[in-house]
Amino acid sequence: MPFILSSAAKLSSQSMSASILLDLSHTSHTRARTGIQRVARALARELNAEAEPVCFDPYERRWRPLDPWERRMLDSDTPGRGRSAHWPLAARGRGWWRRVRDRPAPLQPREGGWGVLVPEIFSPAVNAALPALFAAATGPRVALFNDAIALKLPELSPPGTVARFPAYLQELLAFDGIAAISEESRDSLLDYWRWLGVSRPPPVVAIPLGIDPPPAPLEVAGAGAPAAGAAPIVLSVGTLEGRKNHLALLEASERLWASGRRFELRLIGLTQARTGRAAAARIDALRAAGRPIRYDGPADESTLEAAYAACAFTVYPSLAEGFGLPVAESLARGRPCVCLGRGALGEIARGGGCLPLDAATPEALEAAIAGLLDSPALVAELGAAARRRRFRTWSEYAAAVTGWMQDLPLRR
Repeated sequence: MPFILSSAAKLSSQSMSASILLDLSHTSHTRARTGIQRVARALARELNAEAEPVCFDPYERRWRPLDPWERRMLDSDTPGRGRSAHWPLAARGRGWWRRVRDRPAPLQPREGGWGVLVPEIFSPAVNAALPALFAAATGPRVALFNDAIALKLPELSPPGTVARFPAYLQELLAFDGIAAISEESRDSLLDYWRWLGVSRPPPVVAIPLGIDPPPAPLEVAGAGAPAAGAAPIVLSVGTLEGRKNHLALLEASERLWASGRRFELRLIGLTQARTGRAAAARIDALRAAGRPIRYDGPADESTLEAAYAACAFTVYPSLAEGFGLPVAESLARGRPCVCLGRGALGEIARGGGCLPLDAATPEALEAAIAGLLDSPALVAELGAAARRRRFRTWSEYAAAVTGWMQDLPLRR
């Protein structure tokens, strides 16, 4: 059965013979595995033949299907250490040559474009080219919305993102609908548009993200407990950047080590060049002082799964999220998680398995980690609650998004 036919509402006869144009202009040119890239890759994988991945080629100056090297980039499990899009010199030259030699025509979808789905935060250049992409599809144009953190916490966000965001949020008004990744994200976008005085915004729906399920059946109580004499491992997965609040976690850990608590802190995630420098420097200082801390940088899926299997529990110290994939993935693997108990993280935490915090301060993190280190029974209780939960898969997420698209009225 074709994937889209399994969604909540069946496609019309027109859409069954057409494809969804999936904009992967950034994701097909980076090895980053941060949240947006993971969502975009998951949609490409789950929609499969029902979607046609496309990108805006700035050298050819048009929308086109992905080239083989871009598809290989999309499928690669090798993580990168930066978020920026990379266009090899040969690809730049090829795009320029196509433009000069062929004067390429507008995008012609393989089976006719039914709708447009944009999961990325698009650049000004891509925004300027969106009318051409929209013209290639007869159905709804939908964008995913991740969060408004760049406006809420500008001091902890990359300056370029902060400068770009007001325009980006207004550009979203050109779509027929917006699929926000959480209730928090939906409310933030609608609040901003109300503040702007937008009288007729497109509909915005909250569709929580999916996750990759554990590769093996969930372990029973006691899994993740350290071997005799070994220190328990506390895992934190997420990009080192300002809003992820790693400095507070590192301060809490140092206080615990100084008080004689035994545990290893393991960190996984790339470092954001501007806002993650202070945390990276603090990690280096703690390691130099002999503290049991391990920083792996970005990791592939097998390394990440092994880290979840080895840890006793996880800590996600972030101050604000659009969703919080590492929290859901920790819980799906039966690992309790210490995280903020409000906002999008609170939406995940309220289902059980988390130790929610009123504030992600060093003091609160220190107390929460100490409580779990001192109480294996509490870890077991939270782990059991986590294992009872059921999280949406990426397949179910893709079905929810496309099912909503099918009933979405066009605004043009």
